[in-house]
Amino acid sequence: MAKTTEKRSECAACRLANGLRIVQHPSPSDVTYCGYVVDAGTRDELPDEAGMAHFVEHLLFKGTTHRKAWHILNRMERVGGDLNAYTSKEETTIYSTFLSRDFQRAAELLTDIVFHSTFPPGEIEKETEVIADEIQSYLDSPAEQIYDDFEALIFPGHPLGRNILGDARTLRTFSSRQALRFTQTYYRPENSLFFLYGNIPLARIRRTLERLTADLGSLPPPPLAPQKRIPPADCPPRHAEIRHDTHQAHVLLGTKGYHAFDRKRTALYLLNNLLGGPGMNSRLNLALRERRGLVYGVESSLVSYTDSGVFSIYFGSDPQDAPRCTEIILRELRRLRTRALTDAQLTALKKQTLGQIAVAADSNESMALELGKSFLHYDRFEPLECLFRRIESLTPPQLLEVANEIFDEARLSRLTFR
Repeated sequence: MAKTTEKRSECAACRLANGLRIVQHPSPSDVTYCGYVVDAGTRDELPDEAGMAHFVEHLLFKGTTHRKAWHILNRMERVGGDLNAYTSKEETTIYSTFLSRDFQRAAELLTDIVFHSTFPPGEIEKETEVIADEIQSYLDSPAEQIYDDFEALIFPGHPLGRNILGDARTLRTFSSRQALRFTQTYYRPENSLFFLYGNIPLARIRRTLERLTADLGSLPPPPLAPQKRIPPADCPPRHAEIRHDTHQAHVLLGTKGYHAFDRKRTALYLLNNLLGGPGMNSRLNLALRERRGLVYGVESSLVSYTDSGVFSIYFGSDPQDAPRCTEIILRELRRLRTRALTDAQLTALKKQTLGQIAVAADSNESMALELGKSFLHYDRFEPLECLFRRIESLTPPQLLEVANEIFDEARLSRLTFR
């Protein structure tokens, strides 16, 4: 039987006797999103199996003890639904979108592929070439690749610095036995969470999953002890230049940011939005593109892991303009470190940021995926009202303190593709 149900921020949650957690968030729509998020990603791979988490994610759809690949792909498509998955550095998510009437079908399929995949050797050979093509496509996009290479630069020798896709040479050495070892270690009910965003009551979800996961209550011990996650150590700023056969120079500047549990992350989020966020009126877009025409695109971004984070600024420009662009960026960072925002500037920034958050939250799929990830790592799903209150409470001195901590030029690493 499941343990006591609890409600948080409209969410209803419980834990089954086998350790599987369940969270449900109501939605008036007749379209439902649900899936499993597994607490295993790139940082949990062994040193000699880089890319394994992503490899497993692909192969989950290629056969189980009950289904062949065609049956898996056709199961939700036949009722107009969708089946998808993605891998990050800290979790793997497998989910489906469908009409609420097809919940039983989706839950049964998802449970089958997450906990009963067999990784047939014949399918591995074919899918390996698909992933190899994905890697080549990624390498053809320096504006994407530079982000992973930058994390390798600032997290040297640490699992967070690994590329999610891995490399084709290592990929071609992977076997069914290795994939099964990875899933038997991490794809376990106590290491997973089932999330649902829709109008299916928690009681029904619980009964369904108790039945579908009844055989998982007495699994043998994992073949390997799960990798212990160790926060990356601080390292001095690093600068590197990599030769690429591209017309543009691609440049990324940045440093370690705040982890997901750090209260200062909200202030950095606000500063990031002002500096190079999605608005066309961001300071860097105005300074580099609108006033001077030096770049096609410039942006700043934040990534928060459970024990570390990354703040970065990216731009692409003609190679001869890269030094000038870099100096303009550093000047904007110095402004934020030396001049506190006025009350009027901060009020305008808060208003813009709150609007952007509300618009982004209007996507049910995004909300569903955030629901799963949030409960997996933090055992809660924060309503927008709480986030809005934290943003509204920020003051100019708080932002100035964070700017001096993160935007210090002496802390910044730089990676250049040219």
